[in-house]
Amino acid sequence: MKTNLQQQFQSQYNKPAQHTFFSPGRVNLIGEHIDYNGGLVMPCAITMGTYMLTAPNTDGVFRFKSVNFEETAEIPLQPSYQKTGKGWYNYPVGVINYFTEAGKQLQGLDILYYGDIPIGSSLSSSASIEVVTATALNILFNAGFSKLQLVLMTKRVENEFMGLNSGIMDQFAVTFGETDKALKLNCDTLDYEAVDMNLGDNVLAIINTNKPRKLVESKYNERVQECRTALKALQQELDINNLCDIDTATFDLYKHLITDPVVLQRATHVIAENDRVILAAKALAANDLTEFGKLMYASHHSLQNLYEVSGVELDTVVEYAATDKNVVGARMTGAGFGGCAIALVKKDGFDSFAKGVTEYYTAKIGYAPSVYSSLIGNGAHQITA
Repeated sequence: MKTNLQQQFQSQYNKPAQHTFFSPGRVNLIGEHIDYNGGLVMPCAITMGTYMLTAPNTDGVFRFKSVNFEETAEIPLQPSYQKTGKGWYNYPVGVINYFTEAGKQLQGLDILYYGDIPIGSSLSSSASIEVVTATALNILFNAGFSKLQLVLMTKRVENEFMGLNSGIMDQFAVTFGETDKALKLNCDTLDYEAVDMNLGDNVLAIINTNKPRKLVESKYNERVQECRTALKALQQELDINNLCDIDTATFDLYKHLITDPVVLQRATHVIAENDRVILAAKALAANDLTEFGKLMYASHHSLQNLYEVSGVELDTVVEYAATDKNVVGARMTGAGFGGCAIALVKKDGFDSFAKGVTEYYTAKIGYAPSVYSSLIGNGAHQITA
């Protein structure tokens, strides 16, 4: 792949690339829809991601090209930048904007991107392109930003420059990810712990439902509002800033304060899911993937029945997984309403699983999912000097 990308860069720009960078995608192993409730999440970096090849130019411009998209852009160095249209290149332009805003001196670059993350699949393709760009600029121009500063900057790109609602988990996971480690991240304090995740004879299967995701933004905002309503009700008697400031035992004592049955369901999921992340970390520390798998299934059923962000496509994948002897555990991952599910699958049973879930899903849904195998990979880094 690296050689092929070098050839593509040469073909596009009539010169060799001088530097290559990589940023992974991510999956959230457990802890869904609690990042905006001050909770714990457990993402990991995957071995699919975004490559960025670059070489300087003397024209004072940034040239953006991608193997994945036909759109290209040529943008001159300037004091500030704005989003233009809906092109993919707005993500790296947003990064350049905040480097410039911080007073960093940049120079013209010819850039080629290639990503092997399915777009719109909940695997954080946007965070991956943001972080690979920020990592590259930080190294190439000796900008001196810490990893955490890059995380916060790229989250600003998503939220302010692009105008998209999202928490900090995606950028954090693809920046701080470590091989064979899950990150137990506190979304309120940004404290984190890298937890050993020895997959042993298993791989991480990623099952893309290939369902167009149209309702995510409105439903996401609706869930955020429902959680705020629950928090406000609990604050009548509890001194808390986030739903995840309390555990299930405390919640049981005060949940009567939440009078709307739907809002109560949402809060029940959030607080139980936060507890599940703590239990999941303990299971991994004990190298108990069987227990971890049970927690994955419990998480999915909570997202399906209490938080109602799953859908027939994701449920069908998990339904099949529960019948396959090669599967340790499975759940939806990401915002829901489509996107991806994940499963821990025995290595030597992966092909059988991929065939089985494809047949089962296609028969029920009417079109095929895409099934990928991944390991737990490293965070954003430079591949070549």
